[in-house]
Amino acid sequence: MVLGGGASGMTAAIAAAEQGAKVVLLERQARLGRKLAATGNGRCNLTNLHAAQGCYHGEDPDFCRPALERFGVSDTLNRFRGLGLLTVSEPSGRVYPYSDQANSVLDVLRFSLERLGVRVITGCEVKKIWARRDGYLLKTTSGDFKGDRLIVAAGGVAGGKLGGSDMGYKLLESMGHRCTRLFPALVQLMVEDSATRALKGVRAQAALEVWNDKTLLARNEGEVQFTETGVSGPAVFEISRSASVNGPGLLLRLDFTPHLERDELAALLTARQEAFPGLTADELLTGMLHNRLGRVLVKKAGISAAAPLATLDSGSLARAAEAVKGFTLVFSETQGFDSAQVTAGGMVTADFDPQTMQSRLRPGLYACGEVLDVDGDCGGFNLQWAWSSGRLAGISAASG
Repeated sequence: MVLGGGASGMTAAIAAAEQGAKVVLLERQARLGRKLAATGNGRCNLTNLHAAQGCYHGEDPDFCRPALERFGVSDTLNRFRGLGLLTVSEPSGRVYPYSDQANSVLDVLRFSLERLGVRVITGCEVKKIWARRDGYLLKTTSGDFKGDRLIVAAGGVAGGKLGGSDMGYKLLESMGHRCTRLFPALVQLMVEDSATRALKGVRAQAALEVWNDKTLLARNEGEVQFTETGVSGPAVFEISRSASVNGPGLLLRLDFTPHLERDELAALLTARQEAFPGLTADELLTGMLHNRLGRVLVKKAGISAAAPLATLDSGSLARAAEAVKGFTLVFSETQGFDSAQVTAGGMVTADFDPQTMQSRLRPGLYACGEVLDVDGDCGGFNLQWAWSSGRLAGISAASG
């Protein structure tokens, strides 16, 4: 029995059925793979060419190594190609279906489940698990199900509108397993500064750092998107885990010209002043940054927007350069689990064997995917964990 019809659950069911096992797949929602179909803005970033152990987090990041080594990126791509899925990779390493549609990934997985005779029950919510001498009994809204092996692939609490829930955690806790504290990850960050309201919708390239007093917690570089209440975008998602786990009061420091040293930027501002002395200060950064962003940074530097450039002294230009290189916001909270792409935290991995994904507490019970305390970076890493851990759990359960 496989509990959960997401990426890891479907993979586990397919892997077990390929080993000759009779498999039933139980999904709480009305259809399989709803969250999978929404990933990558509907494109499905199904893996990353750079996926490796160092891209994953949790109390024991090494836990994911055996699964990733046994079924890595090349295995994933070959596997999907064998199912008829064509893929394309981007310079960043992100891999998408050639069709640019997440449903293409979901379709080939559904075809495999049908071909292998996996019994799929949707709209089925599990209420209780009983361990029996000959396996496990599930009490569900669709009746009772019995099996000699049980794989819990119920996902995490992130993305509640797409089916995320705490069901998997609760069911595994009822079997004696422990769960860590849970945090939203790959999520928008909210800040205390109202300046972001004026920047709503602005996109900018930046280097972004998270600081706890004088300690640098995380750094990333890429696109930042401003929202009415904070910051979003790929670069923000990448560092959101550190902010979420460490809590409010952290400083977010943005450098909008990471390719320029501070003295180079200062020279450019001086050249702007000399070339256009009659312009007002709110045009100081025009041509360098988004116009709205430039005006906000000039204001942050304490410069009057109406002041002619000719009247600015070297100290004013230095403050403007500092605002560009060190725009600081105070982190207040994340946008929450409903908006998060993944859950940081989960079932304590010390209670599971990384070589098989089997519970150390309950023989015949396995877990895979997001329900475990493993979460990856932004860019296809979490789906790679779903494929790798799901396949290992399915093969182990069928042969166990």
